[in-house]
Amino acid sequence: MRRIGMLTSGGDCQALNATMRGVGKVLYNKLDEVEILGFRDGYRGLIQNDYRVMRPSDFSGILTMGGTILGSSRQPFKKMRIIESDGIDKVAAMKKTYRELGLECLVVLGGNGSQKTANLLREEGLNIVSLPKTIDNDIFGTDMTFGFQSAVDIATNAIDCIHTTAASHGRVFIVEVMGHKVGWLTLHAGIAGGADIILLPEIPYDLDCVLAAIERRHKAGKRFSILAVAEGAMSKEDAMLSKKEYNKKKLESPYPSVSYQLGAQIEAAIGREIRITVPGHTQRGGSPDAYDRFISSRLGAAAGRLIVERKYGRMVAFDGFEVVSVPLGEVAGKLKYIDPEGAAIREAKDMGICFGDE
Repeated sequence: MRRIGMLTSGGDCQALNATMRGVGKVLYNKLDEVEILGFRDGYRGLIQNDYRVMRPSDFSGILTMGGTILGSSRQPFKKMRIIESDGIDKVAAMKKTYRELGLECLVVLGGNGSQKTANLLREEGLNIVSLPKTIDNDIFGTDMTFGFQSAVDIATNAIDCIHTTAASHGRVFIVEVMGHKVGWLTLHAGIAGGADIILLPEIPYDLDCVLAAIERRHKAGKRFSILAVAEGAMSKEDAMLSKKEYNKKKLESPYPSVSYQLGAQIEAAIGREIRITVPGHTQRGGSPDAYDRFISSRLGAAAGRLIVERKYGRMVAFDGFEVVSVPLGEVAGKLKYIDPEGAAIREAKDMGICFGDE
């Protein structure tokens, strides 16, 4: 009997269940004797030895279901080796659960922090197969992460809906898009939604450039302007600060996010109404779209094959349109950033989209 553990870790997204389904179906189709143990609430379940035995029926009817049937939680990587007030050695506890249950492999579906913990466990001697989960599309080593396209659809729809009210009232609207420290989600949704100005973490903005872009539209007879602003966007001045200085500034700021600060600055400068929309966690919710179901099934199936062939210590990934696997140790802890000089940025600028830098 081959016994495989599985967990979903970190923030949820739309295609976790679809991806687990792909893994499960391959294992049940290719192996005569296999048992899959699903750990509840991510690494917390592995630490606490809290799991459920998953049957083939558990993987039926979940292709279109958002969220995760196993539950998830955030267990920060930087605290994994720290023994806190509960006295639990988290790494030792996870290894103990793995050994006591006789697991051959642990399947981890997670984002950057989860990939770092997966690699830590690999370094501790556990067999790991990981899958790239995040709406941010920022995992190094893969061209696409599952959950990303569904989030793009939701963020784009938010911008689409803002267009009509912005045009009706002649207002400047800011739509704040998720993405953490990178701008993939904002870039794709901004272009797809027809945003006039797109602000990304990779391209620090100059407020004067933003104001000039809004003024150009106003002089051209445009009644409104729409800004797609990444939650991690920052001004050129803030980009010059150290990480410690920047974090201190954010803590002391009266604004809940960069969008509200930017909105106040624009309103003060042009004397026109500014409205701010934050789709927030809706970008992680709902059902996966058709594209995410497709790539999640492929990634899950590829992970299942790695397990069948006992090829461990790897993350499945997309290289263009092909599914490959990459050494986990080479990608864990690295972010995939947008190239400010890349083709997508250049083409958007050619269409007249402002990125706040010129």
